[in-house]
Amino acid sequence: MYNLRTERRLTPVSPHRRILFPFACAVGLCAVAARGAGGTEAGQAPGGVIDRVVAVVQLRAGSASRSTSGAEGGPPPEVITLSGLDFEARVALIQRGAVRAATEPLDEETLRRALENAINERLLAGEAEVLGAWRVEPAEVDAALRAFRDELGSDAALKTFLARHEADIQALERVLERHLRAARVIDSKVRLRAQVADSEVKRYFDEHRGEFSGTFEEVRPLLREKLYRERAQQLVDAELAQLRRTHEVRRVAPFAQGAGKDAE
Repeated sequence: MYNLRTERRLTPVSPHRRILFPFACAVGLCAVAARGAGGTEAGQAPGGVIDRVVAVVQLRAGSASRSTSGAEGGPPPEVITLSGLDFEARVALIQRGAVRAATEPLDEETLRRALENAINERLLAGEAEVLGAWRVEPAEVDAALRAFRDELGSDAALKTFLARHEADIQALERVLERHLRAARVIDSKVRLRAQVADSEVKRYFDEHRGEFSGTFEEVRPLLREKLYRERAQQLVDAELAQLRRTHEVRRVAPFAQGAGKDAE
């Protein structure tokens, strides 16, 4: 049985991507929970079988936007289906170098964590959309698509992956674009606020001197990175918690019940 912790290589990504999408480096891929398609219409699975709705994300009016196109004056709700979630989870895992996610079944814990990330992405990208900010250029999506293809190994492997999950290249591009936009939003909100001053690094070193074998100069870069990541994680958690308080998130799938309460 395959477990992601056994994957020897994980592609390095930016600190904020690791913070926003933590499930990809921590969970296993185990017994079959779902096999789905990312390219089918919402609510419709391959072969005419009705797909399962797992969550609905509704941005409320008056927060980031004055749009009147959706409920209560907000944008239209985003419906996350089981097939779409399955596809998004595999894309995210493959981006981290876990290429066996292209074919391995996903367990419910993986899907639960993937759902929380899918909700986060839609909240962040949704607010960016109604503000008309943090747009992603087509060239950036193309670069992400090339990187994804390289993870799989070839154009043929990419086509096989899409065919296996009954998705098309446009569905993949939408997932990649939302990934990039959400990461850009959180980066803009967190990066500067998470910076760590030299005095903070030195104070931490002095307070934990017994834990280090090297001099301050030798360990300073690693300490700064550690403190930066911890602060950034706290800021990201706070931003996401605020978004979830502001907007409406409904989890429908049994495996999603009780998820996200810590964040909310």
